[in-house]
Amino acid sequence: MTQILPGPNAGTPDKARILAEALPYIRRFHGKTIVVKFGGNAMVDADLQADFARDVVLLKLVGMNPVVVHGGGPQIEKMLNELDIKSEFVQGMRVTDAATMDVVEMVLGGAVNKDIVTLINKAGGKAVGLTGQDGAFIRARKLLMPSKDKPDEFVDLGQVGEIESIDPSVITALEAGDFIPVVAPIGVGHEGESFNINADLVAGKLAEVLRAEKLVMMTNTPGVLDQKGKLLTGVTPRQIDEMVADGTLSGGMLPKISSALEAARSGVKTVHIIDGRVPHALLLEVLTDQGVGTLIRSK
Repeated sequence: MTQILPGPNAGTPDKARILAEALPYIRRFHGKTIVVKFGGNAMVDADLQADFARDVVLLKLVGMNPVVVHGGGPQIEKMLNELDIKSEFVQGMRVTDAATMDVVEMVLGGAVNKDIVTLINKAGGKAVGLTGQDGAFIRARKLLMPSKDKPDEFVDLGQVGEIESIDPSVITALEAGDFIPVVAPIGVGHEGESFNINADLVAGKLAEVLRAEKLVMMTNTPGVLDQKGKLLTGVTPRQIDEMVADGTLSGGMLPKISSALEAARSGVKTVHIIDGRVPHALLLEVLTDQGVGTLIRSK
């Protein structure tokens, strides 16, 4: 009996189906801005980094305008440890003294930003790296965190900032030139001082200001989980408020959820919190029916 082996065209119908499935999404989001917060395992795993870069380039080539905002917590932590500088966190936010700020600028504005730009350019895109200091496009002021135990008192986090304003002209100029902006979350004060800003907050605010179609936040979790650890594929702002109130969402997830909610309530049509550990998670979320996380709708 002759054995029939898979030929070179095996799986072709599946490939064609996937391409056809992407067509309506390409048409719907053509010319739209998609802000992507790049973080978690996807930033430190070489294969996932390469997948992400190719995904971003593909979105650009089919007519969308991806804008990347990146974090760099693990890289900052590694450098601080090497320099024997102790880290401290308050409600998920890194306390940033002058020495820590120097490291943040070196790591985020330097090494990490340049690495992401290089990856995207290597994948065939035209990426440009910048921080909020470039053109002073992210204006910031010192963030005073309300004390968890004493609501009337505030915690000074050092050179941690909150966003005062964002000037979108730098980003729109880059988009018009077919460049892919890659933004490090460092803001500038009115006296020229630098501020470390949570990357989730920058991504959320930038999505609002750019009137983005989508905000996609890559994480180290499957998405938003309920108290039993079950993935919630779709939630409303009201449900999120309830989960924050009952403690289901806490710690490092709070800044992410806060910025996601603010963006959803301020005109960004959909916010996606996705599992960055899944290969090509960005494409799966934007161009297929298969979700890889939680969708938060504006209404």
